[in-house]
Amino acid sequence: MVWGSTSAAPVLRNPESEIAPADGLGGRRSQSSAASGHALRRWPGLGAARGTGLAWLVRRAALLRTPSRRPGRYAIRRPAAVALAAALVLGAGGTGAWAWQDGRQRPAAALGSARAAAAVSDDASQVSGLTAQAAQAAAQSLTDHSRAQLEQVVAAARAVLDGSAGHVADDAVRTALAAALSEADQALAGTVAPARAATLGASVSTAAAQVAQAQQAWQAAQTAAAQAAAQAAVRARAAASPTPTSSVDPCRTTYTGPPFWTSVPTATGDGSNGNLPASSMTALSWTTDSHGTRFYLLTPAAQALEKLNVAFRAAFGHNLDIDLAYRDYATQVAMRAALGTVAAVPGTSPHGYGKAIDVPELPCEYGWSSVQRAWLLAHGPSFGWVQPAWALQNGSGPEYWHYEYTG
Repeated sequence: MVWGSTSAAPVLRNPESEIAPADGLGGRRSQSSAASGHALRRWPGLGAARGTGLAWLVRRAALLRTPSRRPGRYAIRRPAAVALAAALVLGAGGTGAWAWQDGRQRPAAALGSARAAAAVSDDASQVSGLTAQAAQAAAQSLTDHSRAQLEQVVAAARAVLDGSAGHVADDAVRTALAAALSEADQALAGTVAPARAATLGASVSTAAAQVAQAQQAWQAAQTAAAQAAAQAAVRARAAASPTPTSSVDPCRTTYTGPPFWTSVPTATGDGSNGNLPASSMTALSWTTDSHGTRFYLLTPAAQALEKLNVAFRAAFGHNLDIDLAYRDYATQVAMRAALGTVAAVPGTSPHGYGKAIDVPELPCEYGWSSVQRAWLLAHGPSFGWVQPAWALQNGSGPEYWHYEYTG
C-alpha cells in the first residue's frame, strides 16, 4: 500500500507481491505476528500506529490472507484488504489531525499564559509602587506631627524656665532644664526623627516638671516665712507695749502733709518729665486711688510691677498697696510748694518719668522693720523694682515707701 495525503484514497497493490513467504526457520511463526511485521515493514506509515488500536488491525489483516496459487504464498482477501486500508487511513488521518490541532492550540495557550503572567507582574509592580508612596507619605506625616509636638513642649518649658528665675531654692534644676532645651533646639535646627523627637520631648517635659515643683516649694516656703514673720512682729509689738500709755496708734500713717492724687497722662504729651503721652503708659490692673483714678506707669514698668504683684499676693494673700504713681508737672509744682525740699524739684522727679511708686506710709505694713518691706527689698530686684540708695534708712533722704523701676 502506498500512502498519499490524508485526503487521498489508499491505492492497493497486488496482494501476491506484498506478502512475503514464511521465514525459513522450519517452523511457522504466528501468522498474525509475521503478517503484521511484514505490513509494518512494507508500509512505513503504519509505524505511528504501534502500540495503538491500529496495530491490532494489522494483526487481524494477517489472518485474512488465503493460500495463493503460487507455492508458499498467500493472498489477502480483497474485501478485507479494502476494509483494512480504510481503517488505517481513517485512524492515521484522525491521529494526524488531532496532533496538528493540538500543535496549533499549544502555542496559543502558551502565548495567553505569558500575557496573563505579564499582566499580573505589571499589576504587582503598580501595587508595589503605590504601597511605597503611601508608606513614604505616612512616614513624612509622622515626622511633621512629632516635630510640632516637640516644638510645643519646648515653648512651654522655656516659659517655665524664664518664670522661675530667682524663685527656686536650688538652681540646679533650672540648669538641667536649660541643657535639655539646648539639646532640643539643636535637634530642631535640622530634621528630627519621630523617635528622637519623642525622647527629647520626654526629657524636656521631665526637666520642666522638676523646675515647676521646685518653684512651688520655694513659693510655699516664702509664704510660710512671711506669715511667721508677721506673727512674730505682732507678738513683739504686743510685748513692747502691753499697756499703752496713750491713744496714739503706733501703726498710723507717718504722712502729715496735704492729700495728693495720682496723675493721668494726656494724649498730647511731648515725652518730657511730667508730660508723658498716654500711648507710652499703662494703668495698673488691680488698684485705684481714693478718687477712683487708676495708677499709670511707663508700660515696661507697669508690666514688671504686674508680675511682682502676682508674687507679692502669693506671699501675703493680698495685692501690693499703691499710694502714688505717675506725677505730672503741675502736681510736682504743687507738692514742692506744700512739702518743701521733701519733694523733688519739679521736672526731675522719677514719678514724672512714670518709673516710680509710693506705697502707703504705714509703718507697721511697709515701714523700716516690716516684713513686707523686707520682702520687697529681697524680691523686687528680680522684677526690676528697687529702693534707691538715697531712700534707704541711712540714705540722704530716707523714704521707706518709695521704689523705682530700673529695668
